[in-house]
Amino acid sequence: MSKIIKTERLIIRPLELADSLFILVLANSEGWLRFIGDRNINSEKEAEAYIVTILNTPKFYYNVILIQGSHEPIGVLSFIHRQNYSYPDFGFALLPKFQKKGYAEEAAKEYLNELLIEKASENIIAITKTQNSSSIDLLKKLGFAFVSKDENSIEDLDVYSIKS
Repeated sequence: MSKIIKTERLIIRPLELADSLFILVLANSEGWLRFIGDRNINSEKEAEAYIVTILNTPKFYYNVILIQGSHEPIGVLSFIHRQNYSYPDFGFALLPKFQKKGYAEEAAKEYLNELLIEKASENIIAITKTQNSSSIDLLKKLGFAFVSKDENSIEDLDVYSIKS
């Protein structure tokens, strides 16, 4: 879903090539590396290439979360139709200094609401590492329920689901 969404404190907008410096920082933050994985983004040029790949992949939707007044980027939301899953995968990541302030819940709730209104899919999944208790807690607050372990992965991943 590519549209601009506003919440009380945030703006959610589609990822742009100009977000490369932000993506470089986010993709190398501790939480991203630990729970999402190293994407080998070590320069702004590599971040640009990563963004170009996302923008050129059909049914890959990445959105940047910004603070309303300052337009400072603080995180991303994703809605990805992966080849090896029947339903699209919803994801989120925030820079460490913006965690535990309710931003992820505020942004995710509004974005999911738009997905449900637009009937983007009859079912939406979220895949997370079993050890990522913060993400699991947020997924449960958003209405996701545990479905299964991801048997296709070599990592210890759990699949959550929410029906529209």
